[in-house]
Amino acid sequence: MRCPEFPGGIHVIDFEFHSDNRDGSLPVPVAMVELDAITGAVQRYCQDDLRAMLQPPFGVGIDALVVAYMASAEISCFEVLGWTGPCNLVDLYVEFRNITNGLPVPAGNGLLGAASYFGLPHMDAGAKDAMRDLILGGGPWTSPEIQEILDYCEADVATTAALLNVMTPLIDWPRALLRGRYMKTVAAIEACGIPLDAGEYQRIQEGGAALRTRLISEVDQTYQVFRNGSFSAADFEAYLSRQNIRGWPRLASGRLDLQDDTFREMCGRYPQVNDMKELRSSLAQLRECKLAIGGDARNRYSLRPFSAKTGRNQPSTTRCIFGPATWLRGLIKPELGMGLAYVDWSQQEFGIAAAFSGDRNMQEAYMSGDPYLTFAKQAGAVPGTATKASHPNERAQYKLCALGVQYGMEAEGMSRRHGMPLAVAQSLLAAHRRTYAQFWKWSDGVVDCAMLTGRLWTVFGWELQVGRDANARSLRNWPMQANGAEMLRLACVLLHERGVSVCAPVHDAVLIEAPLGELDEAIRITQATMAEASRIILNGFELVTDVTVVRHPGRYMDERGASMWDRVMRLLDELSADGGCNA
Repeated sequence: MRCPEFPGGIHVIDFEFHSDNRDGSLPVPVAMVELDAITGAVQRYCQDDLRAMLQPPFGVGIDALVVAYMASAEISCFEVLGWTGPCNLVDLYVEFRNITNGLPVPAGNGLLGAASYFGLPHMDAGAKDAMRDLILGGGPWTSPEIQEILDYCEADVATTAALLNVMTPLIDWPRALLRGRYMKTVAAIEACGIPLDAGEYQRIQEGGAALRTRLISEVDQTYQVFRNGSFSAADFEAYLSRQNIRGWPRLASGRLDLQDDTFREMCGRYPQVNDMKELRSSLAQLRECKLAIGGDARNRYSLRPFSAKTGRNQPSTTRCIFGPATWLRGLIKPELGMGLAYVDWSQQEFGIAAAFSGDRNMQEAYMSGDPYLTFAKQAGAVPGTATKASHPNERAQYKLCALGVQYGMEAEGMSRRHGMPLAVAQSLLAAHRRTYAQFWKWSDGVVDCAMLTGRLWTVFGWELQVGRDANARSLRNWPMQANGAEMLRLACVLLHERGVSVCAPVHDAVLIEAPLGELDEAIRITQATMAEASRIILNGFELVTDVTVVRHPGRYMDERGASMWDRVMRLLDELSADGGCNA
């Protein structure tokens, strides 16, 4: 597609920066180079030059285009410098990911990897690492070192400009500009960060081995599955037998499947296992969790946008507060005079499937507010007067089926995964196919399209290149996940442009922040915007949202981790009284 005209210029830019504190702090710009892609003119600016500028030294208005590679880093520097951001932005990292999504990229998705993919000359990786180390050292730098940094920055700009030339015919320009708007939003979100209770985080860190020992001692009284501080799979299997917990998933070797995802699934069926799940994940994360917290007690981390094949963000699970055990989310606490709201789409993936497939029964189930119980009613498994309280077991089974279908699970997998007889799993899937016949026709069509054309795409053009050995189950799930990612990106862009402070996007939700007197209005705007984003993505079908509100001095709490949070706080108090931290 032909590149649009930009009479105000096409400006290829790159910043070099470091961080005063590499965990959670804002970037400190060191140098910037700008290349005018029309004239070829190059401008170089050192740190002192940048600090003296009130606005960018090139056009950023509606008639100009700014081009960068992993542009959220560049726009973060704009934010720090107080500059007006560009109206039009194209991020060649995002467009390279889109062009090659699903294809092998031997040298990776970084700037050098993209240059290598297209056969362009580029800097040696070792030299690049050496220059990064020099910059991240934070200075002070000698005059020759400053020139080296500027030369290095200019080399990256030259590589980015060469990439622009070769990629221009491959870029879907209108949608690339929308993705650029999201990368501007990413910079603002990463700069905002999530307010945390840094004091409690420090107490948890200082608890160390003593806290881990007391957690094991207290929680394991119920389970008796730890030996000398280590989890025993054999003892856990004996516990399951004592509790008459049947159907725990197993690996091909016959051993119990003890992955976190398996524990999470089984907790839905057997809540008594939840404390063990929280304990196991907590023990590892108390050793490894290194949240990126700045000096202002805000959790800042790279969202790693567009990293997944679906286009979803993939932030670090150890640096982001939403990555570790759920009880640690109790650290999220609004600052004085502020409030937070966690706003999430209800059953987003089910709703997306209902909308795209055009299945009226599935749409009716979504709009009922409880799609799983409605599915059971539609299938004739429960009476029309059934409630969640009156038929909990039937609802649970039909929920497992509905969720499993979204991930392409077949009867054998459902039976093995959820410990139900194969005949029951087969019956549930047959009921799903019968009740939602139009959905299955659409889902089969997705797989056929992918295998025949070699590609899938979202409403805004995020693509997946499909090989012959593609997994049909993943292909069925991809439209829900990838269009869900589009929906979240669009909502974040609109919220940012409407003045709502977004602290974090979280899969199918956003965490927003506002002064207490403005919080209710911010929530109203957020819910209206998320509804609007769903209508745009789903051609008029609207998804509903749920809200969790936290006002200072309260703290955010995921109900799944509340009991573990209370336990940890109590044990920390006991350790403090005993003087036993880090024992």
